[in-house]
Amino acid sequence: MIRHVVLVRLAPGLPAGEWERLTAGLDGLRAEIPGMLAFAPLANVSPEESVIHGFRHGFTVDFTDAAARDRYLDHPGHKALGARLVAACDGGLDGLLVFDHDL
Repeated sequence: MIRHVVLVRLAPGLPAGEWERLTAGLDGLRAEIPGMLAFAPLANVSPEESVIHGFRHGFTVDFTDAAARDRYLDHPGHKALGARLVAACDGGLDGLLVFDHDL
């Protein structure tokens, strides 16, 4: 199983509700992508302000295997939502951190 972890530094002034719309859209991809098992939005509750570097949001996605993760990465819905996510991040791609872990 692959756990796809995405940490996000949202841009200041992001319209209210945009984060929730993005995560709902990503979660909705489970109905379309075989092997996409679970989606969970994250909120960073760490008190260590000096080391979180503004990454206060994120999400995890669990996949049956790397092939399922790759289907997600290539899916048109993921690409569209990914572009919106990059636009919502402080610094664009610099506001995203991706870490895939083989469970």
